[in-house]
Amino acid sequence: MTRSWFGAMRHAAQITALSLSIAATGAHAASITVYSAQHEQVVNLLAKDFEKQTGIAVKIRNGEGPALAAQLVAEGSASPADVYFTENSPELMLLEEKGLLGKVDTATLGTIPARFNSPTGQWVGVTARESVLVYNTAKIQPSQLPPSIFDLAKPEWKGKVGIAPSDADFLPLVSAVLALKGEAQTLQWLKGLKTNAQIFDDDEGVVAAVNRGGVVTGVINNYYWARLHAELGDKATRSAIYHYSNGDVGGLVNVSGAAILKNAHNTDGAQQFLKYLVSERAQALMANSHISYEYPLHAGVAPDPLLKPLAELQPPSLTLEQLGDDSQAGKLLRQAGLL
Repeated sequence: MTRSWFGAMRHAAQITALSLSIAATGAHAASITVYSAQHEQVVNLLAKDFEKQTGIAVKIRNGEGPALAAQLVAEGSASPADVYFTENSPELMLLEEKGLLGKVDTATLGTIPARFNSPTGQWVGVTARESVLVYNTAKIQPSQLPPSIFDLAKPEWKGKVGIAPSDADFLPLVSAVLALKGEAQTLQWLKGLKTNAQIFDDDEGVVAAVNRGGVVTGVINNYYWARLHAELGDKATRSAIYHYSNGDVGGLVNVSGAAILKNAHNTDGAQQFLKYLVSERAQALMANSHISYEYPLHAGVAPDPLLKPLAELQPPSLTLEQLGDDSQAGKLLRQAGLL
């Protein structure tokens, strides 16, 4: 009887353990973990809509793009992340080079023009943004603005420009200059900015300072101005944005994108999330959010009316592969004394 009782208990314990394992597996399969360096409000909006559409729960870990990319490299195959969703392509290129990403479904990649996607199909472009010069409309006229971003390093611009070199969005601009002009010219340009510029912690600080007249111009991504304008309204907005033309590097168009980790715990759920991000529904949700002010990349989805049409921008001729992984940008910023 004793052996029978112990046998029955052991059998019951095995059944309980199996049940718990199945329950845990089911719970895990019904969720994905997203490491996100995108706008928190927008990602929360998207996650809730995705959950409603699919029943898959989304757990979000927010942070700066380069920091999250470095964390993913450090975590390796032990990372809990299923998806990485970030603002700038160099961070995705870094993870691609490290062999940490899986392949994106062909149909998902096909939703977005190929030039905005990973060259090897390991991440998909979601939205785009433009590097611009914001200027105070009471202190300078558009005709007085420099035709090239390189002019900002010249002596006549001393004290007239604001930059945020420690902001993650500044790194791709440095990488673009490096790709087009080489290390020597990039370092020379950065040293000129070090001499001329007022330094801010982030692009929000730059655009706010320009709007209040604390500095005449500033280097930012376009959406920072749009968000400030939406917050202040026409009367309190005393600034505007200037679009570099003729392929000047100052008009860089960069891509926000998403990838699936090669060791994702829920690959199917992650693929569904990427498919959702590039869908007409999600792209319209972002475009109409009045939060992100980035360019949707799904054909036929119009950007916010505050944005200049994407087709009218004149960015430098630079592929995402040429833009690279930002590995040298931080080094040059430190050499120039900007970090």
